[in-house]
Formats: sequence, structure tokens, C-alpha cells
Amino acid sequence: MTPSDLVEQLAQHTTLGSAPREELAWLATHGTVRHLGEGEVLTRKDTTVQGMYVVLSGHIAIFVERGASRDKVMEWRAGDVTGMLPYSRLASPPGNTVAQEPTTILAVDRTRLRDMTRECHEVTTILVHSMVDRARRFTSSDLRNEKMASLGKLAAGLAHELNNPAAAIERSAALLDDRLEEAESATRILGASSLTDEQLAAIDTVRNSCLMSSAKGILSPLQRAQREDDIADWLGVHGLDDRLASLLAETAVTIDALDRIAEAVSGPALGAVLRWAAAGCSVRELASEIQDAAMRITGLVQAVKGFTHMDQAPAAEPLDLAMNLGNTVTVLKSKARRKSIAVTIVVEPELPHVVGFVGELNQIWANLIDNALDAVAENGRVDVTARHERGHVVVRIVDNGPGIPPEVLSRMFEPFFTTKPVGQGTGLGLDIVRRLLSHNNADIDVESTPGHTEFRVSLPIAAAAQAGRPS
Repeated sequence: MTPSDLVEQLAQHTTLGSAPREELAWLATHGTVRHLGEGEVLTRKDTTVQGMYVVLSGHIAIFVERGASRDKVMEWRAGDVTGMLPYSRLASPPGNTVAQEPTTILAVDRTRLRDMTRECHEVTTILVHSMVDRARRFTSSDLRNEKMASLGKLAAGLAHELNNPAAAIERSAALLDDRLEEAESATRILGASSLTDEQLAAIDTVRNSCLMSSAKGILSPLQRAQREDDIADWLGVHGLDDRLASLLAETAVTIDALDRIAEAVSGPALGAVLRWAAAGCSVRELASEIQDAAMRITGLVQAVKGFTHMDQAPAAEPLDLAMNLGNTVTVLKSKARRKSIAVTIVVEPELPHVVGFVGELNQIWANLIDNALDAVAENGRVDVTARHERGHVVVRIVDNGPGIPPEVLSRMFEPFFTTKPVGQGTGLGLDIVRRLLSHNNADIDVESTPGHTEFRVSLPIAAAAQAGRPS
């Protein structure tokens, strides 16, 4: 390709075509045309970018290793420019840049870029705008990928949290069917027994005794076994089916109450009375368990809704940190429970509202608390506090893990830096935290020694709250 042909091709270039011919001629004279085969690497991760690359034809893309996956984070086709751009601080790419098909580029060595900015003012202006767009696209891609990783963790934890109450509902509903059948059978026998008013009063007494189960509290397995044995012995003495013992043991009925009903009712009616009373109490207990499990599910859904900030516009607004932090801990509770980690939240009374983007702050807390849970061993602890300090609200997330080594501490906010094993970390979490905090006009500091790692986030107070506080 002759220099004049190259200038003509650059004049048709989507990005650079509007530049003056003399500047395009400078590029053609000082650049080198390179042809890349499919799969050929243009720049490698962690190596110095050697220059600016004007894509004349073909397709190249950059791939970043994130855990166990290899993700395409950006791509360029004919009409694009990549590599080292004027005034860029890019030293080395975060991943390999690879030709996706036979590709032709014009490469301008990085040592020529200073001369280019002096000789080619229009080209430089165009490329600075391209650099800003590229940074914005990288940031958007990183945020999207980290959000997907956070959603994956949230989904796994939520599935575990929802499984327990859902299983409780299924188990209680299945037992409820059996207990209702038991109660109906006993009711038919009682209806045919022609009981007197005195006997009916005694039945009400034993039924009320059974309904007092909540006042007795929870028995240990040994206490429950002993209670079941005592009731089985009583049933045997009175010639009744001792299989009723397990049902009656779940209620608060006493041996004295059983003696009183035995004095008032005898024969088949006595067994029916006890079956009816025990089944009725069991039905109420199972209905209460179903209600509790359903309320737990509702609470989890509300926490997730608050965490993701559904149904609300993504705008900065005053918000209550107590609810904000509480929702985050709720969605991470299953992870803490698996490792037997104690998580506490202490929020200063009447803490002023802060101003920020709710969804972004939730992502910040999720990253920091999740990292703390990863850092501590089983039976460790994570403490979350929020206090008003010198015109700001300061949130501290403290764990008693082994601490962060100094060489890691100095790099922990770098993009793609992670100490987690392959497949367990993208290296984007803390970089995303830093960016989101900047967007919320907030700051972050970290201190770490063995047994005490503390992240401090300082947030601006909402104007209305600030105006109402004494100066």
C-alpha cells in the first residue's frame, strides 16, 4: 500500500476521516501497516502497550480473565482506534488484545505520540474524545460485570434462605392434612357419644390445657422423650393407644389434666377426646408455623427489594442507613450462618439521613461485608456500625480475620487485583467500591492488623438533616 493510498483510506476512516489531509499524511508517513492473522495477539496482558493502533479492516477484541471465565470487555472494528492514545495514562492492558479475524492496522509507535500531538492538532482532539469514550465504556462494562457477580451471590444466598421457610411450609402443610383427618375422625366419635354438659366442660378444660403449648417454651430432646414416655405410660394404664403420646407430648397438657378428663369421660370417648384435643392443638401449631414461614419469606422479599432498590428511580436521595445496612445483612445472612459468623449492626440513635444513590450504596455494603465474611474463619465476627462524626456519617465494617498484608493493602483498590483463588474473585469488587463511593461524594479508608481489619466509609449528610443539627 502506497502512502497516498493509505491517506485515501484514512480519509474514509470513521474516527479520523474528518482530520485535515496533511495530518492524515503525517500518520501515514510515521506509522507502520501491520497485518494480523485470526487469533494473533496484538498486545498482551501486563506488558507495555507499544503504540496507537488505527484499525483499517478486520476485528480485534480485548479479553480479561475474571475468575474462571474469560470475558470480552471491549472490541474494535474498521473505523476505530485503540492502544496508547494521546495523554492516556495507560501502561499495560488488563487482558490480551486478540484479532478475531484477519485484520489490518496502522501502528504508530508510542515514541511518536508526543510529536503527533504537536503536529496533528485535529487528530489529537479527536483521539482525546475517543479516549474519554473508551474510559466510559470500560467503566460501564466493569460495573455491569460486577453487578452480575453480586447478583449471582445474592441469588445463591437467597435460594438458601428461602429454602428453609419453603420447606417448613411444605412439611407443615403435609402434616396439617393428617391432623385434620385425625380431628374429623375424633369429632365423629364424640358426636355419637351423647356427652353430658359436665363432660363437655371437662373436654374444654383439657383442650384449653393443650392450647397453652407456647407458654411451656421449647423442650430439650431428652425432656421431650421423658414427657412422651410419661404420657405413654398414662395411656397404657387407661387402656388407650400409646401412639397418641407423641401428639400429646407436643402440647402443654399435664398428667393432672389427663386424670381429670379420665374421671369425667371413659371408654372409647376418652380416646376420642384426647385425639380431638391433640389434633386440634397440632392444627393450630402447624398453621402458626406456616404463617411464621410465610412472614419470613415476605421479610426476605422486602429486604431484597430494598437491597436492589426496585421500583424507584436511580437518583441521589436522602436515605435511612439503618434500613440500608439491614437489608444488605439480611441477603448475606445465609453465608454468615454457613460459617457460624456473628454479624452485628449498631446504628447510632437518630442517625441523620445521608444522601446517595441507594442501589449503589447497597452494592458498596454488599462488597465490603461479603469480603469481611470471606476474611474471617468459622465462628468469627463482623461488626457494622454507623455514627455521626464531624458533619458526616461514618460506617465502619470491622472483622477479626487475619488482617491484610502491607503489600496487598497498597494494591487492593487496583482494578483486577485479587488474592482470592481462581473462580472466587474478579478483582473488581474494591475498584467498583472506590468508583461508586466517588460517585456518591463519599470517601473510604482502611486499616488492618492481625485480628482487626476496618473499612471506614464517610458519607455526606442530607442537607435537610444537616440544617436541623446544631452547629
